[in-house]
Amino acid sequence: MLLISLFIATLFLAYVNGANDNFKGVATLFGSRTTSYQTAILWATFTTFAGSLAATYLGRTIVTQFTGKGILPDAIANAPEFHLAVAIASALTVLIATIFGFPISTYQSLIGALFGAALVAHGFKVNFAILGVSFILPIFLSSIIAIPLSAGTYSLIDYIKNRLHWQANQTIMNILHYTSAGIFSFTRGFNDTAKIASLILIIDYFSVAGAMITIAMAMGLGGLLNSQKVAETMSTKITSMNRTQGLSANIITSILVILASIYNLPISTTQVSVDSIFGVGIVGGKANNLVFAQILLAWIFTLPVATIIGGITFRLLQG
Repeated sequence: MLLISLFIATLFLAYVNGANDNFKGVATLFGSRTTSYQTAILWATFTTFAGSLAATYLGRTIVTQFTGKGILPDAIANAPEFHLAVAIASALTVLIATIFGFPISTYQSLIGALFGAALVAHGFKVNFAILGVSFILPIFLSSIIAIPLSAGTYSLIDYIKNRLHWQANQTIMNILHYTSAGIFSFTRGFNDTAKIASLILIIDYFSVAGAMITIAMAMGLGGLLNSQKVAETMSTKITSMNRTQGLSANIITSILVILASIYNLPISTTQVSVDSIFGVGIVGGKANNLVFAQILLAWIFTLPVATIIGGITFRLLQG
């Protein structure tokens, strides 16, 4: 029963991950009116699923990072109760944020849930250094870098256009925009599928490839059916944007996510994408500071909420 429950909880986590995350790569396509919501989510679903398939062959390193090994003893990290607690706590945290339309990081939810369950299981003997250096620090660094880079990129493009009276070919810009959105979604699918799949690999029935394909399908379904609220927040509420702004934000987001994947840095794609959109909004003078502050508050609460739910869930499962 524990293994069946773990399978269901992990599928649910993948579903809410898709609902909260799938639209992030194409938010600027819809927000800049480059394309419709339907076309944007279909493009996101296709490219995310392609990234998930690629992860079945290339993402095994990321899979091992979320088994809990190195953070607490293997005997606890490999227990079905521990994985089930992490899956349930992560899913509930992301679900709450999605209901309210807040784009948060599934990565942070997993970290918090992992940390909460580990504290209950192993007390303060948990390896805090690994959590800090390998997981939390890169997440904060991604936010610090994304805003100035996206703001600077848009300012540079706008300056060149005005200085040289350059009229960009709209078709070429749209191709670049779709490409950057596809790259972001592909890379996110590659990273997130591997992380979520790590939770069910203790089930002997699943191979790495089989687990990832199952997770990929659940992620795709969640994005198709329940992305609307997060899509509205990211596409219209953070800032209104033109096509140049949207393209600038997506270019920076894609570059940062690709670099993080190459060097195995577990950055938050959510924070990179939101901060990039906010950065171009600042330059355009249309950034909604209140909405960004609300999202920032949601990010701050993600880790402790997931930690508390993870700890409580693991204690209940032990009982």
